[in-house]
Amino acid sequence: MDVWPDLGSLITGFRTSAAISVAAELGISDELAAGPLSLAELAARVGADEDTLGRLMRVLTELGLYAVSPEGACAATPLGAELRSDVAGSLRPLARTLQDPATWAAWGHLLHSVRTGETAFEALHGVDVWNYRADHPQAGDVFNDNMTALTSRVAAAVARAYDFDGLRSVVDVGGGHGVLLEAVLTRHAHLQGAVFDLPQGIPDGPPASASESVASRWSVVPGSFFESVPPADAYLLKKVLHDWSDEKCVEILSTCRRSLEPGGVVLVVELVLDRPGHELEAALSDLNMLVLPGGRERTVAQFDELFTAAGFEPARVVDTDADVVILEAHAAR
Repeated sequence: MDVWPDLGSLITGFRTSAAISVAAELGISDELAAGPLSLAELAARVGADEDTLGRLMRVLTELGLYAVSPEGACAATPLGAELRSDVAGSLRPLARTLQDPATWAAWGHLLHSVRTGETAFEALHGVDVWNYRADHPQAGDVFNDNMTALTSRVAAAVARAYDFDGLRSVVDVGGGHGVLLEAVLTRHAHLQGAVFDLPQGIPDGPPASASESVASRWSVVPGSFFESVPPADAYLLKKVLHDWSDEKCVEILSTCRRSLEPGGVVLVVELVLDRPGHELEAALSDLNMLVLPGGRERTVAQFDELFTAAGFEPARVVDTDADVVILEAHAAR
């Protein structure tokens, strides 16, 4: 049986990733938002050579991101429009992360990680990804934009799926720009909420999109979740634990346990391994954790081991209509 076309496409998939990443970095979809442009016009708008842009557009057209009319006018398809900066849940920041040479190179170091168990990024560059982003603000900004955009794709689903009745306060731990907190406070008007993150990772106030009601119940607290978190009835940790080793996860959860109000809960929002319908997505994300921050994706049983070690009961799993679940953990009695 000839498997070359399928296997060959998988082997050379990096070429597709590179082409889409360049389209995102150039802002092609943003320039086409107002309507079709000729190749010459588009090249002038994005600052590219017309001939080589045409070669890139040929690939992106075959991939279905753009279309070219018989007259040569370039237009974005619905798929390509997801690379626009101004759409909710834009995938442009995700594509732009590959423009960072250190990130791109780390994936080429995957073999080292598989052989040794070491994090590829740190083994290659001599510094962990967090310190690298702190020293390279542009890479850090793209990463933060990506986290904001990806969170916006699941925030409403999380806010719908969990019943916050009986709770008074919630802290979005490692919450960045607070997209998830905004969704939760919007849907659950009785809650007070705070975004908690490192000083360089949080905004001065609520998002511009926040309603007056949300803004009045919103606060920002800087700090490190390895040291302390503000007291609350509920802690939200969306895709925080997957960045860290088991030992660091227990530290983070233990910090939350110390400040948790009586009867409160920790709500861990994550992909889980072996969840039906999301197996490949979670498995690839698990490799990404190995390559970049040094964490891992986990099964529910593996999360329960972390909860137990940090003084919690095994979790109740709350499903959502997104690709994540909510793991609800109460303090052990």
